[in-house]
Amino acid sequence: MSMNRRERQGAILRLIREQPISTQSELVEALRAGGYPVVQTTASRDIHELGLVKVRDRGGRLVYAPPGAADFDRLRDLGAAVRRLALSIEPSGNLVLITTLSGFGPALAEEIDRAPHPHILGTVAGDNTILVVAREGATGAELAEELKTHLLEGAA
Repeated sequence: MSMNRRERQGAILRLIREQPISTQSELVEALRAGGYPVVQTTASRDIHELGLVKVRDRGGRLVYAPPGAADFDRLRDLGAAVRRLALSIEPSGNLVLITTLSGFGPALAEEIDRAPHPHILGTVAGDNTILVVAREGATGAELAEELKTHLLEGAA
């Protein structure tokens, strides 16, 4: 059966949504089972061209996912961390001051720094406070609102 790259890459995106695929060999097997006779070098090139990333599935196994999936997981993790650790969130200019329980400032600041948030330039952490610096064009007030939204999710 003749197939073009777009069809094959579409099949790859479908497969990784439908089943956990951890290795290139598993991907090649799944493609072959679906009627796409490919070799591992082709699968490897497709993985690279599609920008697939590895993320942990519910069982903790690393599996292929579409680009951006890891970013989404990190932002969801950030929301959970803010809900768990932040006591207050107050804006000032292009800054946001977050207070935490004693000792939790560095852990929450690390979560904030790891999450690819488009409006956060960086953080400075103390024992129970974090200074979040907004990127140019974003205000502390806007950023504080976004972070407070994380606080309210799940609080209903």
